[in-house]
Amino acid sequence: MSAPKLLLVEDDTALAELVEYRFRGEGYDVRSTDDGDEALLLAAEDTPDLVLLDWMIGGTSGIEVCRRLRRNKATAHVPIIMLTARSDEDDRVRGLETGADDYVTKPFSPRELIARVGAVLRRVRPALAGETITVGDMSLDPTAHRVTRRGQTIKIGPTEFRLLKHFMEHPGRVFSRGQLLDAVWGSGSDIELRTVDVHIRRLRQAIALPGAADPVRTVRSAGYALEGV
Repeated sequence: MSAPKLLLVEDDTALAELVEYRFRGEGYDVRSTDDGDEALLLAAEDTPDLVLLDWMIGGTSGIEVCRRLRRNKATAHVPIIMLTARSDEDDRVRGLETGADDYVTKPFSPRELIARVGAVLRRVRPALAGETITVGDMSLDPTAHRVTRRGQTIKIGPTEFRLLKHFMEHPGRVFSRGQLLDAVWGSGSDIELRTVDVHIRRLRQAIALPGAADPVRTVRSAGYALEGV
């Protein structure tokens, strides 16, 4: 299972180093910056699984970074935890209304922060916690690398497994071929777009059962989505 990708945006150098060290020790893939503008660029280059976002940072403010991440289709569903010394109720409410999923005031315990991040990821991305994902009549166990549909074990190739896992983590969301290439094969891959169509076809064949609907939906001029059936 790949390491959860964490984007840390914090302008307190000592605190950022401590948080990064602790999360790397827990198996996270951490990228960090102290600048809001760079944070938006990093998120666009490689979509993180979660963002730890300080309110008071250089460049674009943390609250504006949160707002822009929520407006961007690629990052709209990425969980965001705000880190700030602001403890007033109005500030907390503003952060949550802007789109933050949680709010941690400074000073905080790194142990508590790790626990909060884990709790958010288990809620929104169960596969990152090694938990079985279920969408409609299909279940995927990322640890055992097993897929079942209507109680039957599905034989599926490694690429199709990664493709299905990505779909099941975002049910109903439409992904373009380029987005699927980045998510499944990695950004910067020289794989051709039509390769995605080949693996989508193989995925459909693998999960097909007599009398069961095809859960993979083709969206003309847009891409593909997985529907719960």
